[in-house]
Amino acid sequence: MNTIADRMAAAYDDAIEDLCGATPKGWYAKRGTARAAVTHAGAATLNVAYDLSPEPDLKSLDELATDVAGQVETWSIMVRGDADGSVADLAGRQGLRERSELPLLACTAGELLFRADEAQRERVRRVGAVDSDRYTDVLTRGFEAPDGLFGSLMGGAVLDAERIDGYLYEEAGETLGTGLGIRTRGMVGIFNIAVVPGARGRGLGRAITEKVLREGVAAGADAAYLQTSALGRPLYESMGFRFQENWIAFHA
Repeated sequence: MNTIADRMAAAYDDAIEDLCGATPKGWYAKRGTARAAVTHAGAATLNVAYDLSPEPDLKSLDELATDVAGQVETWSIMVRGDADGSVADLAGRQGLRERSELPLLACTAGELLFRADEAQRERVRRVGAVDSDRYTDVLTRGFEAPDGLFGSLMGGAVLDAERIDGYLYEEAGETLGTGLGIRTRGMVGIFNIAVVPGARGRGLGRAITEKVLREGVAAGADAAYLQTSALGRPLYESMGFRFQENWIAFHA
């Protein structure tokens, strides 16, 4: 694995294993090059059978997909690519006929560009498990998700885990945003960047992301990665991130 995209795939796999090991209802399994992760959250990509190798092990992926489907109603299958359509066929047999592209961005520590307002960045605070209920509430509002969608995902010992760092943005007595960094394979993965609707457009997302990045690099990461929406992509590219590849998710 010599490319940053290959490192990113390996780091992501370790990050998901860490998350499943810490979240109260988490389950994680390996079979061949295929993996399965169940968090019992209500988002398809948080309950997933996946294979991030160049040539997915279809038999093992299918077996793990069956295991995931037996545990949750909302789930997905994810791979780095499906040039010949074999994974799409597998997913279709599992009842997953919708397809989404997940753009992956990455950069080295030396390519990062920090431009956030310093006062805002200082309002970003690292939090622990004692703050898990508040973190989940703000995460839910930030993503405008239905109440309960994230379930116990961020509960238990997640925010106290050794390689997982959670952050809240606090201003004038209100909590307005979330962030999460997971440090594996010498990289920091950026997750859960969310700002509540009434506080958007003021640079809070940039301030939170920069805090996660700065502390991840200070802890030894030499590169960073993230999945992005179309809306968030210009922000991350302005910080030095560059597109690496699309991952493909199949869901119901």
